[in-house]
Amino acid sequence: MPDRLEQTVRRAGVPTVVVRRALALSVIGALALSGVSAPAADRVVRVALAPAVDAAAGALPAGVPTEYEVKAVFVLNFSRFVAWPSQAFTSATQPFVIGVLGNDPFGSHLDDAVRGEQADGHPLVVRRFQNIAEVRDCQILFIDQSQAAQLPHILATLDHRSTLTVTDLAGASRRGVMIQFATVNHEIRLRINPDSARAAGLTISSTLLQLAQIDRTD
Repeated sequence: MPDRLEQTVRRAGVPTVVVRRALALSVIGALALSGVSAPAADRVVRVALAPAVDAAAGALPAGVPTEYEVKAVFVLNFSRFVAWPSQAFTSATQPFVIGVLGNDPFGSHLDDAVRGEQADGHPLVVRRFQNIAEVRDCQILFIDQSQAAQLPHILATLDHRSTLTVTDLAGASRRGVMIQFATVNHEIRLRINPDSARAAGLTISSTLLQLAQIDRTD
């Protein structure tokens, strides 16, 4: 376990055995263990540990992080486990945009996750779009389930743009979406289509690929 995570755990007063159990329960733990910035690691630990810490303290289920709190931390970490081509940014100070297309299931959780964070020196910002025509410079785009009927049009519009597409629409990774959230036995898993990412000039780290099921476009 990296030193900074151990320091975070000690500050929280959480027993090591509880920490290891909690991290084993979630892929987020593996992402955190792979190395992120200290503030991001702190947030990852808090989200990943919440179920075990609450259980140890006899807390009510309301203390367990919600589905989209967990997914927000995943989306933040995608900015660290994917490499964008240099031409994806027009300047060294251009914001790194995480977009949400359609209805926003995150509420404030995504804003909270990225606050104060950077990706290769680019400040992270969250922007919301109602239709694909509004999407311009966007490094990560979460496609909400409300856009299911528009998915073929969305992917065609983004074809060869350096935009990492993410969704929790069932079967989307086999239709060309790069990263799909899937819930299996109450755990959030990843399905990744590396071919789609490669076609857009994106490189997904082997660390992230090892945590996912690999899909190909049908």
